[in-house]
Amino acid sequence: MRENLAVGWTTLTGLILPGLATGLGGLGVLAIPHPGDRLMATLLGFTGGIMLAAAVFGLLVSALDLGSLVEVLVGFAVGAGAMAIFDTAIPHAHTRFVERPRSAAGSPALLLLGALTIHNVPEGLAVGVAFAAGGPDLGLPVAIAIGVQNVPEGFAAATPLLDAGAARMTAIGIAGATGLVEPPAALFGYAAAGISEAILPVGLAFAAGAMVYVVVDELVPESHSRGFERFATFGLVAGFAVMMALDNAFG
Repeated sequence: MRENLAVGWTTLTGLILPGLATGLGGLGVLAIPHPGDRLMATLLGFTGGIMLAAAVFGLLVSALDLGSLVEVLVGFAVGAGAMAIFDTAIPHAHTRFVERPRSAAGSPALLLLGALTIHNVPEGLAVGVAFAAGGPDLGLPVAIAIGVQNVPEGFAAATPLLDAGAARMTAIGIAGATGLVEPPAALFGYAAAGISEAILPVGLAFAAGAMVYVVVDELVPESHSRGFERFATFGLVAGFAVMMALDNAFG
């Protein structure tokens, strides 16, 4: 009984806490309100490395263990395709939005909120499906990885708002708000995947495809846009290694 209760609390904590880490990252602007392009490129690369490794080690490997190659390929393709549709349909701006004129679609804060929401939905789904598929053994490393990468992501969300003229507490608040979509997405993924074990491999692959899309379509180009491509690459390698170590420690 106590063991089941402990597992339940671990799962609930793992589903909720990673999304709140963006607010923790936003607090970084109190210490470094205007970071240089080198640091931002490195942090964006680090975030991309963790997401990429989480998609491979935490999601795709488990999906292949649970289902057929066809199921995994279909889920992966649908996940990437869904992100492409959201990317096109939802007005948003990437981290560089401060370099662009304000569009009629909305204020810079709202556009950035849209961008980070697009990023965080698949991250939440990945955590939820991981817990549903493998319990804490699979869910914890994915949750920790998502939480770790949400810290620099929250920092990267807050700093452009300062450059656009927002107050520090406003920037921190918006950075924290971008992560609030993750816990509901994680709970939805956990509940949906728990309905039937047959959809677990497809669900894991779907989340992996969505995360890889975000890395390739946005994080890598953004990290390389600042003139410090090598630092961005080193950041990605470091993030990938951190996730690989987490997966080995908890696997």
